[in-house]
Amino acid sequence: MREIPEQTRLVARAAFPRGSLAMRVRDSLGAVFSDAEIAGLFARRGHPALSPAFLAMVSVLQYAEGLTDRQAADAVRGRLDWKYCLALELNDSGFDASVLSEFRSRLVTGEHSDRLLARVLQVLSEHDLLGPGGRQRTDATHVVADIRLLNRLELVAETMRPALEALAAAAPGWLAAHTALDWWDRYARRASDYRLPQALSARDELFRTVGQDGFRLLESAYGGRAPDWLREIPAVQVLRRVWVQQYYRDHVGRPGAREAKDLPPGLLSIGSPYDAEAR
Repeated sequence: MREIPEQTRLVARAAFPRGSLAMRVRDSLGAVFSDAEIAGLFARRGHPALSPAFLAMVSVLQYAEGLTDRQAADAVRGRLDWKYCLALELNDSGFDASVLSEFRSRLVTGEHSDRLLARVLQVLSEHDLLGPGGRQRTDATHVVADIRLLNRLELVAETMRPALEALAAAAPGWLAAHTALDWWDRYARRASDYRLPQALSARDELFRTVGQDGFRLLESAYGGRAPDWLREIPAVQVLRRVWVQQYYRDHVGRPGAREAKDLPPGLLSIGSPYDAEAR
């Protein structure tokens, strides 16, 4: 098991004298995963291979705190308690958020999804943290689906924000006449700057709400009374493309999230509203 660097230990203890969830996990359970058990989850091409045991632990913390990939990568890079849990040096710069998505893809397509969560249950049982007689899910598909929804929610909320900012600069009077007051609270900050809802039902509802807002804005911008040049604004065009990829509308016009099988493949899917061509 990798030892926590002494400087990381001292600084984290000074910052969190009572500990935190991540620190208590490390103190109570140690290193839950080992590379030897899941060597098949090493990346085989691209960036230098990161430890799959390390990425598995990051994924556990990410799921526990309800973070998107970008937020989790930022936590690895900047949070003392996560560096303590993951046994990182204070100056460790972390990794790109896309690494987590790639890791999950390897996880669910291989034979390791059951093994990883079974290992978590085993460790919890060994430390008397899991009661007997209950039913426990040991497949990773629900974890992956939950994190995927968080990332999609961040994407659509962040796509709305630059579209509104661009329209506010180009046509402030028109925008004021075609928006609702609660939009300003919903889209004033970057989506990665606030914690998204923990409850799955609340996430679904927010995803639909953002979808409805986007459809309303697009219908106004592409309507017959709107100036033609509004729809040529790049941020508005990106909004339209993201909504086509992420949403469908039912028979009464209510938006819903497309199922994973209906999403475009990775090479066609827009992953960031700020660089629609990046894949």
